[in-house]
Parts: sequence; structure tokens; C-alpha cells
Amino acid sequence: MVAELAVMVMGVLAGLLGALLGLGGGVFLVPFLVVVQGLPFRQAAGISLMTVIATSSAVSARAAGKQLINLRLGMVLEVGTTLGGLFGGLTAQVLPQRTLTALFAVVTAIIAVVMLMRLEKRNVILDGDDPGRLGGRFHDPETGREVVYRVKRLPLGLFVSFLAGNVSGLLGVGGGILKVPALVSWCGVPMRAAAATSALMIGVTAVATAPIYYAHGDVVPPLAAAAVLGVLVGSHGGLRLAARLHVRWLKVLMVVVLGLVSAVMFARLR
Repeated sequence: MVAELAVMVMGVLAGLLGALLGLGGGVFLVPFLVVVQGLPFRQAAGISLMTVIATSSAVSARAAGKQLINLRLGMVLEVGTTLGGLFGGLTAQVLPQRTLTALFAVVTAIIAVVMLMRLEKRNVILDGDDPGRLGGRFHDPETGREVVYRVKRLPLGLFVSFLAGNVSGLLGVGGGILKVPALVSWCGVPMRAAAATSALMIGVTAVATAPIYYAHGDVVPPLAAAAVLGVLVGSHGGLRLAARLHVRWLKVLMVVVLGLVSAVMFARLR
């Protein structure tokens, strides 16, 4: 019971941060399960994928009515993400645990640097401009105005989505740690729309990948259930908080969290 309660509490925090940033929560839960709970990396990844599905469902249901989810863009990118997720899930079964841990640390460190470099950039075009076939518009609670944006560099977005799916399948995270920074930094999507669209996509990817881990016995039902319950509670709190925070602080929070997670996983390699 102590282990389940600890995982549930961590699930609340993972759900809170995952809903805020569109990451799915796995990027926080996996290090906790590996470092604190002492689980093998593959079991941590399998449990994490269960929580990614839960976070995606909760966030998508709440964001759908606010026009934050760009469904057309999400479905285009999800083709690459799902293929990458299937490939990554199969690859994870043959790679050593130390290699998976090192990959996790390196990927999170790179993404933190990318977000830091784009801290002051906002992807907004004039209200009268055409957002194009894959662009969109939504009401921004921070400014009280409608935000219009146009999608750029779609081929790059598809390539990053394939990598994100691969990372999701390999490491048991939502893939949002790659997709959100890529959409914000290179594809011209505002932070709030990128987070909401990513939250939808990571659930689809996790559903495609999770059965691979389950078939190999890497999903521990009691811990997975505790983590999912915690994540659902945390996700609701994260959605309420996201509407009140300045976009710049959301980016700062992402940089700080990813930097800390990377440092923890690097320390695990010693």
C-alpha cells in the first residue's frame, strides 16, 4: 500500500505538470519509478504509458470546447507519430536499460535548451490574415483576444513527430517533450494550442504502443492503477492553472522541469 500511495501522489504531480505543458506526465513519472521506486526501466515505461492515455483523455475533453486543439494538424502529424511509436516500442525490448536511461537524459536536455532559446517568441499573425489549411485560431484568456496562427515547416513537423513517437515507445513518455517544443519553436504554433494538440496526439500514440509493453509483462496493474488515479486528479488541477498562467511562465516551467529530469537521469547513470 505504501508503494501504491507514493505512486498515486507522484501521479497527481505528473498529471498537473503534464496537463499544463501537454507532455503527458510520463517525463516526470518515469524517473520517479526508476530512481525512487527502483523499478526496471521497461516496467516504469509501461506504467507511464497508462498514465499518458489518462492525461490525454482528460486534457482533450476539457480543451475541445475552447478550440485549442488543432484536429487537422494533429491527425496529419499523428501518422508519423504512431509509426514511430510502434517502432520504438519494439526497439525498447532489445536495448539495455542503461542505454534507455541515457537516451532519456539526452533528449530532455536538448529540448530544454531549444525551449530556452525560444523563450520570448510568440507565434501570432494578424487577425485578418489567413491561417491556411492547417492553421487555426482560438481565444486567449491571457490577452482576452483571438489568436490566429499559421503552420510552417510541416515536413519538419512530421519528421519530429516520427522521432517523438519513437521516443514515446522507447521511453514510455508521451512524446510531447519533442512535439510541443517543435510546434512552438519551428512550426509557428502558439504554446497553448501546441500543448492542447500534443495532449490529444500523445494518447493515440500511447494506445498504439502500450499493448507491446503489456504483452511483455511490463505493466504492473496495482501501480498502474494508482498512477492513473493520481494523474486524473492532477490533470484537472493543471487545466485550471494553465488558464491563469502567462505563456512565458509556461515555457519557463517546461525548461526548468526538463532540465531537472535530465539531471536526475544523468545522475542515475553513475
